Amino acid sequence: MRAGIVSDIHCNIGGLEGALEVMGDIDALFCAGDSVFQFRWSNEVIERLRDLGAYVILGNHEEILLGPDGKRALSSPKVRQDLVEWLREQPYSMDVEFDGKLVHMTHSSPWEPWRDYHYPHEAIWQRAAELECDTLIVGHTHFQMADRFGSTLVINPGSAGDPRDHRNEFALSCAVWDTTDDSVTFYDYPDPTRNFRSHSGQLTG
Repeated sequence: MRAGIVSDIHCNIGGLEGALEVMGDIDALFCAGDSVFQFRWSNEVIERLRDLGAYVILGNHEEILLGPDGKRALSSPKVRQDLVEWLREQPYSMDVEFDGKLVHMTHSSPWEPWRDYHYPHEAIWQRAAELECDTLIVGHTHFQMADRFGSTLVINPGSAGDPRDHRNEFALSCAVWDTTDDSVTFYDYPDPTRNFRSHSGQLTG
């Protein structure tokens, strides 16, 4: 089965649609948080995720926007309150069984403090071998990652809305995880506001 993975969309509906296009046919969509952008809201992004039946968690930007500091931004008549309530119902982390594999998804760190940024090169990821899951999906850094630690595969798709990874020339990105061979394919594609060549790369776990 093929799982599409996106994260850090940050209100970029064009970025989300681009991810869906380059990933092709998928059996499920995982979104690892930060669908919104601090004090900005996107009816289009949240509605698309909801209608796709995506597995969605909250990140640090949702924490701000859905908290007391975001009250003014969400009071705009342009903001659909049914979508706000739907997003509020989503958890900050989740465990999902997908094709017989246990997936744990959290926005940033699976360890406290949860808002910490852990980049792909950091030694802390060795601790993922101790996690009781087959696959860990994270976001937050906007940096692509697909590495195995013990029996745990760690995947960060990069960002589908706000590119920050110099390694792919600051392109948007997403990932597809194929459970048949545990391969992870990254897709880099243009941000609607920038010009990049699309390409893909694959890691086989």
